[in-house]
Amino acid sequence: MAQKPSIPKGMRDFDPQTMVKRNYIFDTIKSVFKRFGYLPIETPAMENLTTLLGKYGEEGDKLLFKVLNSGDFLAGVDTSTDNLFAQKMATKISEKGLRYDLTVPFARFVVQYRNDIVFPFKRYQMQPVWRADRPQKGRYREFYQCDVDVVGSDSLLNEAELVQIVDDVFKQLKINVIVKINNRKILSGIAEYIGATERLTDITVAIDKLDKIGIEAVNNELIEKGLSVESIDLLQPVLFMTGNSREKIEKLKLLIGQTETGLKGIDEITILFNYLDFFNLNLGFELDLTLARGLNYYTGAIFEVKSKDASMGSICGGGRYDDLTGIFGMPGVSGVGISFGADRIFDVMTELSLFPTGTSETTLALFVNFGKFEELYCLPFVQQLRDDGLNTEIYPDHEKMKKQIKYADQKKIPYVIIAGENEIEHNQFTIKRMSTGEQFTVKNTEIVHILKELAAN
Repeated sequence: MAQKPSIPKGMRDFDPQTMVKRNYIFDTIKSVFKRFGYLPIETPAMENLTTLLGKYGEEGDKLLFKVLNSGDFLAGVDTSTDNLFAQKMATKISEKGLRYDLTVPFARFVVQYRNDIVFPFKRYQMQPVWRADRPQKGRYREFYQCDVDVVGSDSLLNEAELVQIVDDVFKQLKINVIVKINNRKILSGIAEYIGATERLTDITVAIDKLDKIGIEAVNNELIEKGLSVESIDLLQPVLFMTGNSREKIEKLKLLIGQTETGLKGIDEITILFNYLDFFNLNLGFELDLTLARGLNYYTGAIFEVKSKDASMGSICGGGRYDDLTGIFGMPGVSGVGISFGADRIFDVMTELSLFPTGTSETTLALFVNFGKFEELYCLPFVQQLRDDGLNTEIYPDHEKMKKQIKYADQKKIPYVIIAGENEIEHNQFTIKRMSTGEQFTVKNTEIVHILKELAAN
Protein backbone atom coordinates (compact mmCIF):
# COMPACT_ATOMS: atom_id res chain seq x y z
CA MET A 1 0.00 0.00 0.00
CA ALA A 2 1.37 3.41 -1.02
CA GLN A 3 2.38 5.76 1.76
CA LYS A 4 -0.07 8.62 2.24
CA PRO A 5 1.78 11.91 1.57
CA SER A 6 1.94 14.25 4.57
CA ILE A 7 4.02 16.97 6.21
CA PRO A 8 4.93 17.56 9.89
CA LYS A 9 2.41 19.39 12.08
CA GLY A 10 2.94 23.13 12.19
CA MET A 11 4.38 23.15 8.66
CA ARG A 12 2.46 24.13 5.52
CA ASP A 13 2.45 23.85 1.74
CA PHE A 14 1.37 26.91 -0.23
CA ASP A 15 -0.57 26.66 -3.50
CA PRO A 16 -0.07 29.26 -6.28
CA GLN A 17 -3.08 31.36 -5.22
CA THR A 18 -1.75 31.56 -1.67
CA MET A 19 1.78 32.35 -2.83
CA VAL A 20 0.53 35.23 -4.98
CA LYS A 21 -1.04 36.73 -1.84
CA ARG A 22 2.02 36.03 0.31
CA ASN A 23 4.30 37.63 -2.26
CA TYR A 24 2.02 40.67 -2.30
CA ILE A 25 2.74 41.04 1.45
CA PHE A 26 6.50 40.41 1.01
CA ASP A 27 6.77 42.86 -1.91
CA THR A 28 4.87 45.57 -0.03
CA ILE A 29 7.04 45.21 3.07
CA LYS A 30 10.25 45.06 1.02
CA SER A 31 9.37 48.21 -0.94
CA VAL A 32 8.96 50.16 2.32
CA PHE A 33 12.22 48.79 3.78
CA LYS A 34 14.11 49.89 0.66
CA ARG A 35 12.54 53.36 0.72
CA PHE A 36 14.02 53.95 4.18
CA GLY A 37 17.53 52.97 3.03
CA TYR A 38 17.76 49.37 4.31
CA LEU A 39 19.71 46.73 2.35
CA PRO A 40 19.05 42.96 2.15
CA ILE A 41 21.11 40.13 3.64
CA GLU A 42 20.50 36.39 4.11
CA THR A 43 21.89 33.97 6.69
CA PRO A 44 21.78 30.14 6.59
CA ALA A 45 18.85 28.11 7.97
CA MET A 46 21.25 26.32 10.34
CA GLU A 47 23.45 28.04 12.90
CA ASN A 48 25.88 26.54 15.40
CA LEU A 49 23.99 25.75 18.62
CA THR A 50 26.59 27.82 20.49
CA THR A 51 25.28 30.82 18.51
CA LEU A 52 21.65 30.16 19.43
CA LEU A 53 21.61 28.74 22.96
CA GLY A 54 21.20 31.14 25.87
CA LYS A 55 19.89 34.04 23.78
CA TYR A 56 16.13 33.48 24.09
CA GLY A 57 15.73 32.65 27.76
CA GLU A 58 15.05 29.22 29.24
CA GLU A 59 11.69 28.82 27.48
CA GLY A 60 13.08 29.91 24.12
CA ASP A 61 15.96 27.44 24.36
CA LYS A 62 13.43 24.61 24.77
CA LEU A 63 11.85 25.55 21.44
CA LEU A 64 15.05 25.25 19.40
CA PHE A 65 15.00 22.59 16.68
CA LYS A 66 18.31 20.75 17.00
CA VAL A 67 19.96 18.98 14.06
CA LEU A 68 21.68 15.62 14.63
CA ASN A 69 25.36 15.47 13.77
CA SER A 70 25.98 13.79 10.43
CA GLY A 71 27.41 10.29 10.29
CA ASP A 72 27.39 8.25 13.51
CA PHE A 73 26.00 10.91 15.82
CA LEU A 74 26.28 8.58 18.85
CA ALA A 75 30.00 7.98 18.33
CA GLY A 76 31.90 8.66 21.55
CA VAL A 77 28.71 9.19 23.58
CA ASP A 78 28.18 7.22 26.80
CA THR A 79 24.80 5.56 26.17
CA SER A 80 24.49 3.76 29.49
CA THR A 81 21.06 4.23 31.08
CA ASP A 82 22.35 6.60 33.76
CA ASN A 83 23.58 9.09 31.17
CA LEU A 84 20.57 9.15 28.83
CA PHE A 85 19.30 12.56 29.89
CA ALA A 86 17.80 14.56 27.01
CA GLN A 87 19.48 17.87 27.86
CA LYS A 88 22.84 16.24 28.52
CA MET A 89 22.67 14.19 25.32
CA ALA A 90 21.54 17.07 23.11
CA THR A 91 24.84 18.96 23.22
CA LYS A 92 26.80 15.79 22.46
CA ILE A 93 24.79 14.51 19.48
CA SER A 94 23.85 17.88 18.01
CA GLU A 95 26.12 20.82 17.23
CA LYS A 96 23.73 22.76 14.96
CA GLY A 97 20.16 24.03 15.12
CA LEU A 98 17.56 25.71 12.93
CA ARG A 99 17.42 29.45 13.55
CA TYR A 100 14.77 30.55 16.08
CA ASP A 101 14.67 34.13 14.84
CA LEU A 102 16.64 36.43 12.51
CA THR A 103 18.03 38.82 15.15
CA VAL A 104 20.63 36.58 16.79
CA PRO A 105 21.99 35.37 13.40
CA PHE A 106 22.09 39.03 12.36
CA ALA A 107 24.20 39.90 15.43
CA ARG A 108 26.53 37.04 14.55
CA PHE A 109 26.71 38.36 10.95
CA VAL A 110 27.56 41.90 12.11
CA VAL A 111 30.44 40.70 14.27
CA GLN A 112 31.74 38.24 11.67
CA TYR A 113 31.79 40.89 8.91
CA ARG A 114 32.44 43.98 11.04
CA ASN A 115 35.32 45.10 8.79
CA ASP A 116 33.24 44.87 5.61
CA ILE A 117 30.07 46.74 6.54
CA VAL A 118 29.29 50.44 7.02
CA PHE A 119 27.95 51.61 10.39
CA PRO A 120 25.23 52.49 11.20
CA PHE A 121 24.35 49.26 9.39
CA LYS A 122 20.76 49.15 8.12
CA ARG A 123 19.59 45.78 6.88
CA TYR A 124 16.40 43.90 6.13
CA GLN A 125 16.01 40.13 6.03
CA MET A 126 13.02 38.05 4.92
CA GLN A 127 13.46 34.34 5.64
CA PRO A 128 11.79 31.44 7.46
CA VAL A 129 12.50 30.61 11.12
CA TRP A 130 11.65 27.47 13.11
CA ARG A 131 10.30 26.90 16.62
CA ALA A 132 9.38 23.57 18.22
CA ASP A 133 6.15 25.10 19.49
CA ARG A 134 2.70 23.55 19.91
CA PRO A 135 0.87 24.35 16.65
CA GLN A 136 -2.33 26.40 17.03
CA LYS A 137 -4.15 29.26 15.29
CA GLY A 138 -1.62 31.88 14.26
CA ARG A 139 1.29 29.83 15.63
CA TYR A 140 3.33 27.64 13.32
CA ARG A 141 6.56 25.66 13.63
CA GLU A 142 7.89 27.16 10.42
CA PHE A 143 7.06 30.75 9.60
CA TYR A 144 8.51 33.76 7.83
CA GLN A 145 9.89 36.82 9.55
CA CYS A 146 10.48 40.09 7.75
CA ASP A 147 13.04 41.91 9.88
CA VAL A 148 14.47 45.40 9.64
CA ASP A 149 17.29 46.48 11.99
CA VAL A 150 19.86 49.22 12.39
CA VAL A 151 23.00 48.65 14.49
CA GLY A 152 25.77 51.03 15.48
CA SER A 153 23.59 53.96 16.56
CA ASP A 154 22.07 54.87 19.96
CA SER A 155 19.77 57.54 18.50
CA LEU A 156 16.09 57.24 19.36
CA LEU A 157 15.41 58.60 15.88
CA ASN A 158 15.92 54.98 14.78
CA GLU A 159 13.03 53.82 16.99
CA ALA A 160 10.87 56.60 15.58
CA GLU A 161 11.80 55.59 12.03
CA LEU A 162 10.80 51.98 12.72
CA VAL A 163 7.35 53.14 13.83
CA GLN A 164 7.15 55.16 10.58
CA ILE A 165 7.97 51.95 8.67
CA VAL A 166 5.22 50.10 10.55
CA ASP A 167 2.83 52.93 9.70
CA ASP A 168 3.77 52.90 6.01
CA VAL A 169 3.55 49.10 5.63
CA PHE A 170 0.14 48.73 7.25
CA LYS A 171 -1.23 51.80 5.49
CA GLN A 172 -0.38 50.10 2.17
CA LEU A 173 -1.82 46.76 3.32
CA LYS A 174 -4.94 48.63 4.57
CA ILE A 175 -4.72 47.11 8.09
CA ASN A 176 -5.71 49.38 10.99
CA VAL A 177 -3.14 48.85 13.73
CA ILE A 178 -2.09 50.15 17.11
CA VAL A 179 1.54 50.15 18.27
CA LYS A 180 2.02 49.33 21.94
CA ILE A 181 5.30 50.68 23.29
CA ASN A 182 7.20 50.08 26.52
CA ASN A 183 10.82 50.31 27.63
CA ARG A 184 12.88 47.59 29.28
CA LYS A 185 14.51 50.22 31.51
CA ILE A 186 11.05 51.17 32.82
CA LEU A 187 10.47 47.48 33.61
CA SER A 188 13.83 47.43 35.44
CA GLY A 189 12.75 50.50 37.41
CA ILE A 190 9.47 48.78 38.29
CA ALA A 191 11.37 45.67 39.45
CA GLU A 192 13.51 47.91 41.68
CA TYR A 193 10.42 49.80 42.94
CA ILE A 194 8.70 46.56 44.06
CA GLY A 195 11.91 45.31 45.70
CA ALA A 196 12.63 42.55 43.17
CA THR A 197 15.59 43.90 41.17
CA GLU A 198 17.16 40.45 40.78
CA ARG A 199 13.90 39.02 39.41
CA LEU A 200 13.58 41.20 36.28
CA THR A 201 13.70 38.24 33.88
CA ASP A 202 11.12 36.27 35.88
CA ILE A 203 8.85 39.35 35.99
CA THR A 204 9.09 40.08 32.26
CA VAL A 205 8.58 36.43 31.24
CA ALA A 206 5.49 36.22 33.47
CA ILE A 207 3.79 39.50 32.54
CA ASP A 208 4.52 38.85 28.87
CA LYS A 209 1.85 36.12 29.20
CA LEU A 210 -0.74 38.44 30.77
CA ASP A 211 -2.94 38.57 27.63
CA LYS A 212 -2.88 34.79 27.28
CA ILE A 213 -3.25 33.49 30.84
CA GLY A 214 -4.66 36.40 32.88
CA ILE A 215 -3.43 38.23 35.99
CA GLU A 216 -4.20 35.44 38.47
CA ALA A 217 -2.02 32.92 36.63
CA VAL A 218 0.72 35.56 36.22
CA ASN A 219 0.69 36.25 39.97
CA ASN A 220 0.86 32.52 40.72
CA GLU A 221 3.84 32.16 38.40
CA LEU A 222 5.59 35.06 40.15
CA ILE A 223 4.97 33.42 43.55
CA GLU A 224 6.46 30.17 42.18
CA LYS A 225 9.51 32.15 41.02
CA GLY A 226 10.04 33.41 44.57
CA LEU A 227 8.55 36.91 44.55
CA SER A 228 7.06 38.03 47.84
CA VAL A 229 3.34 38.79 48.22
CA GLU A 230 4.31 42.40 49.07
CA SER A 231 6.20 42.78 45.77
CA ILE A 232 3.33 41.30 43.78
CA ASP A 233 0.84 43.64 45.52
CA LEU A 234 3.00 46.64 44.59
CA LEU A 235 3.14 45.44 40.97
CA GLN A 236 -0.65 45.32 40.41
CA PRO A 237 -1.44 49.07 40.24
CA VAL A 238 1.53 49.56 37.90
CA LEU A 239 0.30 46.92 35.43
CA PHE A 240 -3.24 48.33 35.46
CA MET A 241 -2.35 52.03 35.50
CA THR A 242 -5.08 54.17 33.92
CA GLY A 243 -4.89 57.32 31.80
CA ASN A 244 -3.39 58.16 28.42
CA SER A 245 0.29 57.64 27.63
CA ARG A 246 1.42 61.08 28.85
CA GLU A 247 -0.55 60.69 32.11
CA LYS A 248 1.01 57.26 32.68
CA ILE A 249 4.49 58.75 32.18
CA GLU A 250 3.77 61.39 34.86
CA LYS A 251 2.50 58.72 37.28
CA LEU A 252 5.59 56.59 36.56
CA LYS A 253 7.88 59.48 37.48
CA LEU A 254 6.36 59.48 40.97
CA LEU A 255 6.81 55.70 41.35
CA ILE A 256 10.14 54.91 39.69
CA GLY A 257 11.61 58.37 39.00
CA GLN A 258 14.00 57.92 41.91
CA THR A 259 15.58 54.83 40.29
CA GLU A 260 18.40 55.65 37.87
CA THR A 261 17.43 53.03 35.28
CA GLY A 262 13.72 53.76 35.55
CA LEU A 263 14.27 57.49 35.03
CA LYS A 264 16.40 56.81 31.95
CA GLY A 265 13.59 54.65 30.54
CA ILE A 266 11.06 57.43 31.19
CA ASP A 267 13.35 59.94 29.41
CA GLU A 268 13.73 57.61 26.41
CA ILE A 269 10.00 56.95 26.06
CA THR A 270 9.28 60.71 26.34
CA ILE A 271 11.76 61.54 23.55
CA LEU A 272 10.32 58.79 21.35
CA PHE A 273 6.73 59.96 21.91
CA ASN A 274 7.82 63.54 21.06
CA TYR A 275 9.18 62.28 17.72
CA LEU A 276 6.01 60.30 17.01
CA ASP A 277 3.78 63.29 17.83
CA PHE A 278 5.79 65.27 15.28
CA PHE A 279 5.11 62.77 12.47
CA ASN A 280 1.76 62.61 10.68
CA LEU A 281 1.06 58.93 11.43
CA ASN A 282 -2.06 57.00 10.46
CA LEU A 283 -1.69 54.45 13.24
CA GLY A 284 -2.32 54.85 16.94
CA PHE A 285 0.43 54.34 19.53
CA GLU A 286 0.34 54.04 23.31
CA LEU A 287 2.44 53.26 26.35
CA ASP A 288 1.58 49.77 27.58
CA LEU A 289 3.27 48.88 30.87
CA THR A 290 2.17 45.23 30.58
CA LEU A 291 4.21 44.85 27.39
CA ALA A 292 7.35 42.91 28.29
CA ARG A 293 8.29 40.70 25.28
CA GLY A 294 9.97 37.75 26.96
CA LEU A 295 13.20 37.78 24.92
CA ASN A 296 16.15 38.41 27.21
CA TYR A 297 18.18 40.54 24.82
CA TYR A 298 15.96 43.67 24.83
CA THR A 299 17.41 46.60 26.79
CA GLY A 300 15.43 49.70 25.73
CA ALA A 301 12.27 50.39 23.73
CA ILE A 302 10.00 47.42 23.01
CA PHE A 303 7.21 47.39 20.44
CA GLU A 304 4.20 45.26 19.67
CA VAL A 305 1.75 45.88 16.83
CA LYS A 306 -1.82 44.58 16.85
CA SER A 307 -4.65 44.74 14.35
CA LYS A 308 -7.63 46.75 15.60
CA ASP A 309 -10.14 44.80 13.51
CA ALA A 310 -9.02 41.15 13.64
CA SER A 311 -8.86 38.54 16.40
CA MET A 312 -5.13 37.97 16.18
CA GLY A 313 -2.22 38.43 18.58
CA SER A 314 0.85 40.48 17.75
CA ILE A 315 1.49 40.83 13.99
CA CYS A 316 4.74 42.77 14.37
CA GLY A 317 7.13 43.45 17.22
CA GLY A 318 10.67 44.29 18.23
CA GLY A 319 12.87 46.51 20.34
CA ARG A 320 16.27 47.91 21.27
CA TYR A 321 19.16 45.60 22.19
CA ASP A 322 22.31 47.26 23.52
CA ASP A 323 24.81 44.43 23.60
CA LEU A 324 23.66 41.51 21.48
CA THR A 325 26.92 41.68 19.52
CA GLY A 326 28.82 41.59 22.83
CA ILE A 327 28.12 37.88 23.23
CA PHE A 328 30.06 37.37 20.00
CA GLY A 329 33.03 39.45 21.15
CA MET A 330 32.03 42.91 19.91
CA PRO A 331 30.69 44.84 22.93
CA GLY A 332 29.14 48.29 22.95
CA VAL A 333 27.25 48.14 19.64
CA SER A 334 23.61 49.06 20.10
CA GLY A 335 20.88 48.00 17.72
CA VAL A 336 17.14 48.27 17.30
CA GLY A 337 14.79 46.38 15.02
CA ILE A 338 11.31 45.10 14.36
CA SER A 339 9.96 41.92 12.82
CA PHE A 340 6.83 41.65 10.69
CA GLY A 341 5.04 38.31 11.11
CA ALA A 342 4.11 37.58 7.50
CA ASP A 343 1.96 34.55 8.36
CA ARG A 344 -0.14 36.40 10.91
CA ILE A 345 -0.47 39.38 8.57
CA PHE A 346 -1.71 36.93 5.91
CA ASP A 347 -4.31 35.54 8.33
CA VAL A 348 -5.49 39.06 9.25
CA MET A 349 -5.78 40.09 5.59
CA THR A 350 -7.68 36.89 4.79
CA GLU A 351 -10.06 37.41 7.72
CA LEU A 352 -10.73 41.03 6.67
CA SER A 353 -10.76 40.33 2.87
CA LEU A 354 -8.01 42.89 2.22
CA PHE A 355 -6.15 41.22 -0.66
CA PRO A 356 -6.47 42.96 -4.05
CA THR A 357 -8.19 40.90 -6.77
CA GLY A 358 -5.28 41.15 -9.22
CA THR A 359 -1.57 41.50 -8.55
CA SER A 360 1.59 41.80 -10.64
CA GLU A 361 2.01 38.03 -10.49
CA THR A 362 -1.33 36.89 -11.93
CA THR A 363 -1.85 36.37 -15.65
CA LEU A 364 -3.65 39.28 -17.34
CA ALA A 365 -4.56 37.64 -20.64
CA LEU A 366 -4.84 34.14 -22.12
CA PHE A 367 -4.69 33.58 -25.90
CA VAL A 368 -6.98 30.77 -27.04
CA ASN A 369 -5.22 28.15 -29.22
CA PHE A 370 -7.43 26.83 -32.08
CA GLY A 371 -4.66 25.16 -34.13
CA LYS A 372 -1.25 25.61 -35.76
CA PHE A 373 -2.33 28.40 -38.14
CA GLU A 374 -4.06 30.42 -35.39
CA GLU A 375 -1.19 29.73 -33.00
CA LEU A 376 1.34 31.28 -35.41
CA TYR A 377 -0.88 34.36 -35.76
CA CYS A 378 -1.05 34.83 -31.98
CA LEU A 379 2.55 34.15 -30.98
CA PRO A 380 4.10 37.50 -32.08
CA PHE A 381 1.46 39.38 -30.07
CA VAL A 382 2.01 37.12 -27.03
CA GLN A 383 5.68 38.14 -27.24
CA GLN A 384 4.83 41.84 -27.64
CA LEU A 385 2.63 41.83 -24.54
CA ARG A 386 5.29 40.07 -22.49
CA ASP A 387 7.96 42.51 -23.75
CA ASP A 388 5.74 45.35 -22.55
CA GLY A 389 5.56 43.85 -19.06
CA LEU A 390 2.06 42.32 -19.27
CA ASN A 391 1.70 38.78 -17.88
CA THR A 392 0.44 36.73 -20.83
CA GLU A 393 -0.17 33.05 -21.63
CA ILE A 394 -1.12 31.11 -24.73
CA TYR A 395 -2.89 27.80 -24.16
CA PRO A 396 -0.30 25.14 -25.17
CA ASP A 397 -2.68 22.58 -26.76
CA HIS A 398 -5.29 22.74 -29.52
CA GLU A 399 -8.28 21.97 -27.28
CA LYS A 400 -11.97 22.81 -27.40
CA MET A 401 -12.64 26.44 -26.51
CA LYS A 402 -14.82 25.40 -23.54
CA LYS A 403 -11.81 23.69 -21.90
CA GLN A 404 -9.57 26.71 -22.49
CA ILE A 405 -12.16 29.11 -21.07
CA LYS A 406 -12.50 26.86 -18.01
CA TYR A 407 -8.70 27.04 -17.57
CA ALA A 408 -8.84 30.85 -17.62
CA ASP A 409 -11.75 30.85 -15.18
CA GLN A 410 -10.00 28.51 -12.72
CA LYS A 411 -6.81 30.60 -12.82
CA LYS A 412 -8.85 33.81 -12.49
CA ILE A 413 -7.37 35.27 -15.69
CA PRO A 414 -9.44 38.40 -16.38
CA TYR A 415 -9.15 38.53 -20.22
CA VAL A 416 -9.25 35.87 -22.91
CA ILE A 417 -7.97 36.76 -26.41
CA ILE A 418 -9.63 34.94 -29.31
CA ALA A 419 -8.31 34.74 -32.88
CA GLY A 420 -10.40 32.56 -35.17
CA GLU A 421 -10.60 32.48 -38.93
CA ASN A 422 -12.66 35.71 -39.13
CA GLU A 423 -10.39 37.71 -36.77
CA ILE A 424 -7.25 36.63 -38.62
CA GLU A 425 -8.76 37.54 -41.99
CA HIS A 426 -9.40 41.11 -40.74
CA ASN A 427 -6.19 41.46 -38.66
CA GLN A 428 -8.17 41.57 -35.44
CA PHE A 429 -8.60 39.98 -32.01
CA THR A 430 -11.73 39.45 -29.93
CA ILE A 431 -11.24 40.25 -26.23
CA LYS A 432 -13.54 38.47 -23.75
CA ARG A 433 -13.88 40.03 -20.29
CA MET A 434 -14.27 37.02 -18.02
CA SER A 435 -16.02 38.84 -15.15
CA THR A 436 -19.00 39.89 -17.33
CA GLY A 437 -18.79 37.72 -20.46
CA GLU A 438 -18.66 40.92 -22.55
CA GLN A 439 -16.75 40.63 -25.87
CA PHE A 440 -15.35 43.31 -28.16
CA THR A 441 -13.16 43.26 -31.26
CA VAL A 442 -9.96 45.32 -31.70
CA LYS A 443 -7.27 45.73 -34.36
CA ASN A 444 -4.28 43.50 -33.71
CA THR A 445 -1.98 46.55 -33.74
CA GLU A 446 -3.94 47.99 -30.78
CA ILE A 447 -3.92 44.88 -28.56
CA VAL A 448 -0.93 45.97 -26.42
CA HIS A 449 -2.27 49.49 -25.88
CA ILE A 450 -5.79 48.30 -25.02
CA LEU A 451 -4.65 45.59 -22.57
CA LYS A 452 -2.36 48.11 -20.86
CA GLU A 453 -5.37 50.37 -20.36
CA LEU A 454 -7.46 47.48 -19.06
CA ALA A 455 -4.69 46.46 -16.64
CA ALA A 456 -4.45 50.02 -15.30
CA ASN A 457 -8.18 50.27 -14.52
